Amino acid sequence: MKKIQSTTILAVRSGKKIAIGGDGQVTFGDTVLKGKAVKIRKLFDGRVLAGFAGASADAFALFEKFEAKLEEFSGNLPRAAVELAKEWRMDKVLRQLEAMLIVADVKNMLLISGDGNVIEPDKNILAIGSGGPYAQSAAEALISHTKLDAAQIVKEAMKIAAHTCIYTNKKIKILELK
Repeated sequence: MKKIQSTTILAVRSGKKIAIGGDGQVTFGDTVLKGKAVKIRKLFDGRVLAGFAGASADAFALFEKFEAKLEEFSGNLPRAAVELAKEWRMDKVLRQLEAMLIVADVKNMLLISGDGNVIEPDKNILAIGSGGPYAQSAAEALISHTKLDAAQIVKEAMKIAAHTCIYTNKKIKILELK
């Protein structure tokens, strides 16, 4: 799987809540261009959370395609994700897109990549982007050793990632489903 740099997206399920967070930094090479970008959103009438790492224009195209798949499959998140991954891998134009997505609803959490992967995590945590490993590790520790809810875990883990990853800032946006 290709390593996508320049952001951190983290999704955590804890109890009956799921939260996704993203930092706001946009970089071009080693230059920060923007600090308050929004890389997460709600889709399908607010029933699905999605976040991206990678090229912004590519991610917006994928959000639109994914939302169309959600409509086509009546909100069935796993089926929509598999169909998007198949199309992304097979289509000559889509295959050139450089982004990764985390998508989640109240029952499912999935990573979708352009190389055909649709991955459901073993644990209730998914992270992508250059700060992803830091945020994921912090979230695992917080889940194991605190009573924080999903949104609080995402917030604290993202702050920890921002201390370590130069491509992650502390302008964190968090969305939640209950």
